[in-house]
Amino acid sequence: MKILLHICCAPCAVYPVEALTGAGHALRGFFFNPNIQPYQEFERRAQALETLVEKVKLPVIWDRTYDLEGFFRAVAFREGERCRLCYYQRLLAAARVARAGKFAAFTTTLLYSKYQDHELVREVARQAEREVGIPFYYEDFRVGWEQGRGRTRELGLYRQQYCGCIFSERDRFLPPQARKKGPQA
Repeated sequence: MKILLHICCAPCAVYPVEALTGAGHALRGFFFNPNIQPYQEFERRAQALETLVEKVKLPVIWDRTYDLEGFFRAVAFREGERCRLCYYQRLLAAARVARAGKFAAFTTTLLYSKYQDHELVREVARQAEREVGIPFYYEDFRVGWEQGRGRTRELGLYRQQYCGCIFSERDRFLPPQARKKGPQA
């Protein structure tokens, strides 16, 4: 099957690429991640993916649009729904590219990370499937978590410490009790 794989980052792509190509699928990557901040991090992740695709010979469609304002407009005053909105923005774009490129289906490396809300990713992908009219290919790539991490180290790929958005960057350092909204007494 000809599948478009939305790629959030190189480390999350390693196992899904190996699993999908190993299963005989014709695979093409798609990089679109306007959620990643700051810009230097966005570039560092794109460069890591360039390294991976060169090593594994994966063709990739690159959309390096850095629409910071668009991302913030999508989540402003809906910070509690930021993951859903972020997944939707990226997966809708992937579905549209897949349809335009006459792919049989689309999927995402977000299904690899055990730090992402797996069921929410799946739900949002199904929404994009319905809206765009292209099948979403589901596979739970978390089964290859350790294998993928090992291969990432072998390949010498940059491994980031947060999902990419400014909120996750904050949350990795700030204790949960300090994340409360509003003035503190």
